[in-house]
Amino acid sequence: MTETPPRTGVSIALPRSQDPPDADSSAANVFTVRDLNVYYADLRAVSDVNLDVRQREITAFIGPSGCGKSTVLRCFNRMNDLIDIARVEGSVRYHDIDLYDPRVDPVAVRRRIGMVFQKPNPFPKSIHANVAYGPKVAGQKGNLDEVVETSLRNAGLWDEVKDRLDDSALGLSGGQQQRLCIARAIAVNPDVLLMDEPCSALDPIATGRIEELMKEIQSDYTIIIVTHNMQQAARVSDRTAFFTAELDEDTGQRRGKLVEFDDTGAIFSNPSDERTEAYVTGRFG
Repeated sequence: MTETPPRTGVSIALPRSQDPPDADSSAANVFTVRDLNVYYADLRAVSDVNLDVRQREITAFIGPSGCGKSTVLRCFNRMNDLIDIARVEGSVRYHDIDLYDPRVDPVAVRRRIGMVFQKPNPFPKSIHANVAYGPKVAGQKGNLDEVVETSLRNAGLWDEVKDRLDDSALGLSGGQQQRLCIARAIAVNPDVLLMDEPCSALDPIATGRIEELMKEIQSDYTIIIVTHNMQQAARVSDRTAFFTAELDEDTGQRRGKLVEFDDTGAIFSNPSDERTEAYVTGRFG
């Protein structure tokens, strides 16, 4: 990243997606990534990633384990900042704002760009308190009941929990807990949702409900999902990025590399790279 000295008392306000996007305009790009490299200490974990994420689309990252999918995902909301030995180089722009400019507040980034993790992680609090937590931390005053209800409705969970909002969230099923985590993420009114293997711990029925939910809320959010499930990527995403892990001849270590990024239909029916074809047809990975 270009190191811009911080200005005392000055911060950069993050813009929001405008509705509807102009399909022929660069403004439709929520993220523009150029020459992205991620290091853990001296290990280059991901090299030379270039891609654009468009507004109100679902973008899937697929590829074998260890290929850097989740590492790249965490660059979009600066979660890698929380790892002492992590270093990000290159350019990650959000609505043309450099996310790694020192004047950008990473906490503000994570409010605008929410994240749902692989394993449901509700707080050991009531269902209501889980959803209300983010708005409270953000300083929202007054009665949060409307925010909680709207978020739970948008997550497809309201009808299942409306009569037990004071019950512990830990008493919900795995699929319900994951939808609660989605409700918690959208309660702070984000622009983007990052989902890191959100269905890997769920049964097929719960997985199907999460997939339906993603399609239902797509008109309101830009979504990026990391998944090992190629059928899931084919079902829900508009565009797909295929990553692989290759051997660095200089260090003898494996590093992630973006092989191909295209419309999902093209990736699964007519990929341009033989490595992509080998992966999506099950010949390796």
